[in-house]
Amino acid sequence: MKSLDKKIAEIKANPKSRAFIIADAKDADMAFGVRATGTRDYLAKHGARPAQFSPEVWSREEFGYRNLPEFLDIIREVTHQGLVDIMLMSAYVNEQLTIKEGLFKNSHVTPAARANDTTDVWAVRHGCYTREPSQPFRSASIDHIQCGEIECERNGNEDFPGANLGLYSVTFVNDLAQDRAALQAYKEFREEAERKRFRHFLEVFDPNVDSRIPPEKLGEFINDNILRTLAGVPETGRPIFLKVVYHGPRAMEELCQYDPNMVVGIMGGGSGTTYDAFKLIHDAQKYGARVALFGRKINNAEHQLAFIEMLRLITDGRISPEEAVRAYHGVLQGKGIKPHRSLEDDLKLTDAAMSYGETSRRAVVTVPKQNGATDSGRTGNSTGATVTDSWPRKADGAPDFAAMNSEQRLAYDQWRLKRKFG
Repeated sequence: MKSLDKKIAEIKANPKSRAFIIADAKDADMAFGVRATGTRDYLAKHGARPAQFSPEVWSREEFGYRNLPEFLDIIREVTHQGLVDIMLMSAYVNEQLTIKEGLFKNSHVTPAARANDTTDVWAVRHGCYTREPSQPFRSASIDHIQCGEIECERNGNEDFPGANLGLYSVTFVNDLAQDRAALQAYKEFREEAERKRFRHFLEVFDPNVDSRIPPEKLGEFINDNILRTLAGVPETGRPIFLKVVYHGPRAMEELCQYDPNMVVGIMGGGSGTTYDAFKLIHDAQKYGARVALFGRKINNAEHQLAFIEMLRLITDGRISPEEAVRAYHGVLQGKGIKPHRSLEDDLKLTDAAMSYGETSRRAVVTVPKQNGATDSGRTGNSTGATVTDSWPRKADGAPDFAAMNSEQRLAYDQWRLKRKFG
């Protein structure tokens, strides 16, 4: 049995279970094009793959990005490591590794493919698509994901050579026509998926354009849309789990506590600092999430295998986020790898934007090396975390929720909870 199926069953049977699903999202070629594979700072043990560049144009080092063979080597390496439960890929990469190579046949890792690519993930260089209201679109077909052909030969057989799990993405923008079109497309996909016995998980992005919803209300808007959407869907057509932006403890608990049969997961968003990723997965799990899908946070790490290992240690409850950052830097030092940031800078919470665009702001939270008293506007806790008072305020000093973005609201929620509970 794949670890995904085992953990889903355990989570539903025992709400107190610590079972946690980690997915490596290696599907960014559906969004970023050439940049999707990430920079060549980190390669798998196989090393560089041959690539020919005209010397009068640029050198291989100047180009900077991994080519696809180098990217596939990393996917193979992460899969063989065995610490993730899901490997999410594009339909093409799924064909190469799952169908043609059989990478996942003897692995507990479940292959999955991105089943649609709404326009808010069209993050091509010099393009403006991500600034327009999201529109539904689907490049991949279910049959192509399952068997690599336009029509699978089924005959009651569900043992497909490809992936039988897909990510479907919906972006609500608080516009009637746009959101209705998105839900209509999802309905058509769900019905096709149910007929073809294709499992899916549902990703719900925050609005990629101005939705006229105050930042502190965005989590409620997303939660209500999810629950309203799925209320009309019987169990056979429902997603096996959700993937949402982490809007803080209240929004996460509200969603997780609504229905114990609904497994909730969080997305990683932009790269950010190492502490961003480790703190995010820790806090999301604390308040009810049981899945994390990290794409850029893993793909842009200095050493992906060590990064994933720290994620697993955190979700297993064996190490704190702060300890994990320091341990991760220790691994980098031991391997002679230069980190992207100093340890001090990597222990700052910048809360990278949870979107494919690059326009969102960041709130900064620092974690000092030692515990102790804090100055005005800050609060400490037993782990040594200190949250900077970095959110907008009204003239009387009260928090200005209407002026906060989602990152600032998250920082405020963390500060308030730490102040209340110590």
